[in-house]
Amino acid sequence: KDFVVSFCFVIFVTNKINNNPLKTDYIMNSNMEKPYVVGIDIGGTNTVFGIVDARGTIIASGSIKTGAYPEVEDYVDAVCKNLLPLISANGGVDKIKGIGIGAPNGNYYSGTIEFAPNLPWKGIISLAAMFEERLGIPTALTNDANAAAIGEMTYGAARGMKDFIMITLGTGVGSGIVINGQMVYGHDGFAGELGHTIIRRENGRMCGCGRKGCLETYCSATGVARTAREFLAARTEPSLLRSIPAESITSKDVYDAAVKGDKLAKDIFDFTGQILGEALADFIAFSSPEAIILFGGLAKSGDYIFKPIQKAIDENILTIYRGKTKLLMSELKDSDAAVLGASALGWELKDMK
Repeated sequence: KDFVVSFCFVIFVTNKINNNPLKTDYIMNSNMEKPYVVGIDIGGTNTVFGIVDARGTIIASGSIKTGAYPEVEDYVDAVCKNLLPLISANGGVDKIKGIGIGAPNGNYYSGTIEFAPNLPWKGIISLAAMFEERLGIPTALTNDANAAAIGEMTYGAARGMKDFIMITLGTGVGSGIVINGQMVYGHDGFAGELGHTIIRRENGRMCGCGRKGCLETYCSATGVARTAREFLAARTEPSLLRSIPAESITSKDVYDAAVKGDKLAKDIFDFTGQILGEALADFIAFSSPEAIILFGGLAKSGDYIFKPIQKAIDENILTIYRGKTKLLMSELKDSDAAVLGASALGWELKDMK
């Protein structure tokens, strides 16, 4: 009974995301024959993949180093080489309903990765088609932050929500926007780049996208490290961070120092949280979400980052939205969220002829 309920919920949510009619009989019958999907999360450093059942359990997983493959063909071969033994151990290709991929600059409509600055392959890469050709399994691809949002809606803090925004705080700042139960892709597949909204018009930091003042240059993990270096250069008070070479400081170092009571480290979090909170107040005015969910290593800083974010939201939000949007932390593990979210796309795919 629990299996049926969980499975029907997964299918209902993923169908709502893609605005497809719910064809329960067809999906239930086909899923009896093909009870698994594959989720692949492509990061700038690592690629993680897993076989997922209808309960949302990752029953087998593996990973490779993304940057170890300058040629995308070699990368696809490496993923398949490591993935196929897992598939074989769980009934073979005939048991896989579909493959979902979460990737930077992933376009859901075309199944392509387009001009991703942190990946070794340049230009437009038809990655979904390449996996279909290698494995003979239907494949869908979306932006990595969108995949995390789908995972959160299906298995995490956004269960039952129709309107929420997922903010991923990693090397950059990503976002997935869900409105009325559907992922927002826009007309070209690239909607929702909230990390590249400009929040500092004057003397903004240079961003990897080529513009200045983007949110991610301040509120990503790398942005926090950048703030730390600026604060250390501009201020003279003692700090535990001064014992670390400036170029080696990470957001984790700032957190560790804050936990030990370091004032400068706490000020870095206050500065970061204020900027992010101001931006989130604007995002709330855009879609009036039930919740904003923070995901990624920086979100694990707890009150050090959440309190200044909430304070800045409260100080900047339009009155009609005050107190209506919850600020939550993701309930999913960092690796699981994107893999599970990507895998949810696999349930929607039709068998290849």
